[in-house]
Amino acid sequence: MFEEKPSDPQNQQKENIDVQEKPKLKSRNMQSLFIGIPRETAFQESRISLTPDAVKLLVNNGHRVLIESKAGEGAHFYDNEYMEAGGEIVFSKEKVYEAEVILKVAPPSEKDIEYLKMNQILITPIHLPTLKKECVLKLMQKKVTTLALEYVKDDSGFFPFVRSMSEIAGSSVMLIAAEILSGKPHGKGVLLGGISGVLPAKVVILGAGVVGEFAARTALGLGAEVRVFDNNIYKLMRMQNNIASRISTSTIVPEVLTEEIKNADVVVGAVHSEHGRSPMLVTEQMVSKMKAGSVIIDVSIDQGGCFETSDVTSHNNPTFKKYDVVHYCVPNIPSRVGRTASYALSNILGPNILMKASEYGGFEKMLQVDRHLRNGVYVYRGRLTNQHIGNLFDLNFTHLDLLFMSNM
Repeated sequence: MFEEKPSDPQNQQKENIDVQEKPKLKSRNMQSLFIGIPRETAFQESRISLTPDAVKLLVNNGHRVLIESKAGEGAHFYDNEYMEAGGEIVFSKEKVYEAEVILKVAPPSEKDIEYLKMNQILITPIHLPTLKKECVLKLMQKKVTTLALEYVKDDSGFFPFVRSMSEIAGSSVMLIAAEILSGKPHGKGVLLGGISGVLPAKVVILGAGVVGEFAARTALGLGAEVRVFDNNIYKLMRMQNNIASRISTSTIVPEVLTEEIKNADVVVGAVHSEHGRSPMLVTEQMVSKMKAGSVIIDVSIDQGGCFETSDVTSHNNPTFKKYDVVHYCVPNIPSRVGRTASYALSNILGPNILMKASEYGGFEKMLQVDRHLRNGVYVYRGRLTNQHIGNLFDLNFTHLDLLFMSNM
């Protein structure tokens, strides 16, 4: 899944290079786009990058969209819906990869990269903690231009893809917790919100970012008692302002956190690291002191997890017990609600990126004038442009602004 707010490696480079932006004048010569959507093969990935409605919008504006057969079935979008919207259903990946712009919701595997052709545009998540050097080298060899959805910004300077997936994850985890806490096989028959005369469940949330905020909103809406921990005072203040109900917040003081976790019914880990692995906030000893039948949901598991007892699970087998505490450690929680997540992705990709690229006269021209989209580029025509990836894998990189200046 996408994490909360990722580090912005491009900003590290902008301290040394400040290129004057060109005025954002849209091209009068709209360019038709040729878009391909392959069926995802990543484990338990149910999302698709464009819904039939978005495909209809694009086709009605003169664009061509190829969709691999059954690509949308995980989100309950079917081939006939895409055909009625004007999309073209094809039955091989080779055919899909004939398109100029390839859209994916899972990072490209080495096998996916083999299908790519020179000068194609690849728009996909990057999932930096799991990125392999071999994949980066193959993308460079293919001379493609790749955009990481996590680093694409909107006009307000925020990360729209990250936020939308984080909202979904935050809302989902409390519904998951309520289900586990009350039901079989591991639940202890506790209603998250309680009733008149019965105390509600106690929820502890680690992290006050977007995931934490939406988890808190949902927990409060269900009637739970909520405690939020984060060392960023600004995030805690922002959460207090954004949520109408008053919630209890604290910085991460080990003694206080240990006591709160010991008495909690649900603990949600929603912390994010800007440097790879998430911080380990809850030790095995702390987990061993939790109440029997309590629930841990580690949203940070795609960065290694913030509980020492966490191990990756799947949507098919999502939980395990350790010290009589139920652990839910499924990466990519938004895929659990693939249809909603697909709408969220499509609403951003369709009108805000693809249609805008067409109006500018193509992605090449849009990249030159739109610094927010440019922030997502990490390989440009085979040249690595991301400093953090370059440092991570000891690869040479060139700032994208310098490449554009050299072509002036």
